[in-house]
Amino acid sequence: MLASNLPAPPTPVSSPSPAEVWAGLVAPYAEFLDEVSSELARQIDSFEPEIAEHASYVISNPGKRLRPLLVGLAGGAHEGYGKSLVEVAVVIEMVHLATLVHDDILDAAEIRRNRPTLASRLGNDVTVLLGDCLFAHALRLAASFPTTEVCAAVAQATKRVCSGEILQTLNQAKHHTQAHYLKVIEMKTAELFALSCDLGAAFGSAMDSERRSLRQYGLSLGTAYQIFDDCLDIFGDEAHTGKSLGTDLMKEKKTLPVLLLLEKSNPDEKKQIISKLNDWDRCHIPWLMKRMASQHILEQSQCFIRDVLESSRRCLDAMEGSRVAAPLYKLSQFLELKVDEMAPNIPPGTDPT
Repeated sequence: MLASNLPAPPTPVSSPSPAEVWAGLVAPYAEFLDEVSSELARQIDSFEPEIAEHASYVISNPGKRLRPLLVGLAGGAHEGYGKSLVEVAVVIEMVHLATLVHDDILDAAEIRRNRPTLASRLGNDVTVLLGDCLFAHALRLAASFPTTEVCAAVAQATKRVCSGEILQTLNQAKHHTQAHYLKVIEMKTAELFALSCDLGAAFGSAMDSERRSLRQYGLSLGTAYQIFDDCLDIFGDEAHTGKSLGTDLMKEKKTLPVLLLLEKSNPDEKKQIISKLNDWDRCHIPWLMKRMASQHILEQSQCFIRDVLESSRRCLDAMEGSRVAAPLYKLSQFLELKVDEMAPNIPPGTDPT
């Protein structure tokens, strides 16, 4: 048989990049997200003139607007939406921005979304009060809804977020379990993801029967997202993430990679690791990275996150035929692709022995 008559080899099918998945996911919700951003910007006028500039600094640096996107996804905003859905997204995003302002103080972070943090510009005293103003303003907006459900839900979520941060701060110097770690991140991060899905369903086109499944989806997705973020703090690169990294280690927070490493270590190794963590210095980074690489901690962390994302998808499986499930599946896919992108980062430095 002549070579020219041989069948052509199949064309390899390449997986979509995270950027491609994200662009396809967000496009149908662009108008909704633009309205949310515009409404957030209008809130600046309600602050005292001397404060408005600093509130604007926080509000005008949007990031991915994940929580407003979740409101839109769970509420079916791609099929149309009302003013209430936009207002719910604004309230939740303002609570989230307040938590970021406070987080940057607690973490002594200098960079957030490729800009100096507010705390690094103004100092902690003014910054913590501005965060309080954002919290209070979000609750005032929530109280303006004709139903008390929104204000009650936002107040409860805010309490859980702050309580999670307190639990983490009280225990950050102690060795604790994965169960404690997961409890903390469910409270301080996943709760706002769950609230976004829940209230998005309540004020959008989702069916009432779907609300519970959507809330559980938000909890799982938010948990996976926070673990991913914690992994980036150790394995990431500041040039790509646009924020200060290594802050968890500086604050003696034992996130999933550290917990996995401690579980894999013998008693003497564990004692040495805890000693280094309790007296942390950036010169210890190569030493820690070598040990994590030898125990395949990044790969184990990635598997852990994938399992949590699979739990998020099972929540959607219970909503067979739902109009809002497909884009939420895509959001889980986007995060999984970002997780797959993580690579070991063993920087040059001191002798890791």
